[in-house]
Amino acid sequence: MEPLRRELAKHAVLALDSAIFIYHFEANPTYLPITKIVLSAIADGKCQGIISTVTIMEVTVWPWKQNRGDVARQYELLLANFPNLITVDVSRNVARKAAQLRALYNVRPADALLVATGLVSGATGWVSNDAQLRRLSPELEVFVLDDWL
Repeated sequence: MEPLRRELAKHAVLALDSAIFIYHFEANPTYLPITKIVLSAIADGKCQGIISTVTIMEVTVWPWKQNRGDVARQYELLLANFPNLITVDVSRNVARKAAQLRALYNVRPADALLVATGLVSGATGWVSNDAQLRRLSPELEVFVLDDWL
């Protein structure tokens, strides 16, 4: 996992897909070792993490569906208080950039908003597990978790 640490360290600002937190919060046995590395890099201040308010929706939808508002609120608190992680609202600039990403790369609306949030916030890396988002590599370096298993 040292190669992943070295690659992440090349970026002062990393944008994170919601899946990173979903895997981490659910302690997914396949991805937990990798999410620990990514989130430790941010928590330790090796880089700044960027997420969108859309991530709050995506991370909490399952607990809300299960009538577990307590868990949804706990997840939201964890995101809000995570060291060196900034949650960015969807602004006009983010929406504009998301529209451009959708037009150029044909990405889904939520993904476009998440990535655009990172780009508008200065991210040079995107951490996800969606291999289809590799098409965004002209915009920023794309890290796909499956590549690091």
